[in-house]
Amino acid sequence: MHEVAVIDDPGAAEVSLDPVRARLLAELAEPGSATTLARRVGLTRQKVNYHLRTLEQHGLIELVEERRKGGLTERVLQATAAAYVISPSALPAVEPDPARSPDRLSARWLLALAARLVRDVGELITGATKARKPLATFAVDGEVRFASAADRAGFAEELTATLTSLVAKYHDEGAAHGRTHRIVVAVHPKVRREEKD
Repeated sequence: MHEVAVIDDPGAAEVSLDPVRARLLAELAEPGSATTLARRVGLTRQKVNYHLRTLEQHGLIELVEERRKGGLTERVLQATAAAYVISPSALPAVEPDPARSPDRLSARWLLALAARLVRDVGELITGATKARKPLATFAVDGEVRFASAADRAGFAEELTATLTSLVAKYHDEGAAHGRTHRIVVAVHPKVRREEKD
């Protein structure tokens, strides 16, 4: 089971958004059968089986084992990931494009960048998995508390200058076997979860 998987297929995205199927996916963080799941979610085994077949057809759950019980075979299934993210490529007609209106200070542009990040990293994970190769990535996550808007603006200017200097130092356009990497840096207010709830 993967920690996080990206759903890029429109059919799989639609299937995963159904409330009953989303609940079954959550329950299948640990292996389970239609019988055990039916008791947990309060549905008939037949209804659970229907939803499980749909989830399995879209690659969101997989068979772990089959157990013989009398004259029946019980299928034990598990989610393919502990968590899922739906890629914007699942809705290609309305997928955000950061090239449309680049604006470093726009929250909507930041969202378009984040959407591209989800799409690109999802594709890279899929490719690396198929090739059975590791994927070289790096991320930094942190918090900074600014005393004023002026401090926030100063931080943004200094961060831009530092990144520009680093890129100039390490970028080699003529590297024959080099590989281009994308850099995304975002600064946004932290969501106060207690207020959101």
